Amino acid sequence: MKLRFLGKNSTVGDCPTLYATDRDTYLVQGWRIFANDLLMHLDIPEGQTAVEVPTELFESLKEDGLAAGEFRRIEDPIMILAPGGTYVVQGPEVTDPEALSQMEIADYETVVEVPRASVTALLEEPRGVDLQRPAQPAL
Repeated sequence: MKLRFLGKNSTVGDCPTLYATDRDTYLVQGWRIFANDLLMHLDIPEGQTAVEVPTELFESLKEDGLAAGEFRRIEDPIMILAPGGTYVVQGPEVTDPEALSQMEIADYETVVEVPRASVTALLEEPRGVDLQRPAQPAL
């Protein structure tokens, strides 16, 4: 899998990063989710995982020719808005050695792959009922 760097959320060390792939997908490198209060509200199938990233990370979509704006909808299971104002992105965990060798990944991070079409759909105006499900706040 070949990667094209789109952007990072900061310039210091390892941090959430967005890549485009040659498979018409995006790789989202973000923080592993350890918070039990958030995990218990997610339905994560076998072979998938979820990462948490700052909303600003997706401003890097402009580097892939997409409008860099706020998502107009949030769709389960790809993405939910966490109580702290971050996005939780769900998808298959990246295990491809070639792809992983092109990244710097801290121990507290992992990478998920999401279809480009799914991400671009989130930028469109909702049609009809929006399938929005914000994460439940911590108790």
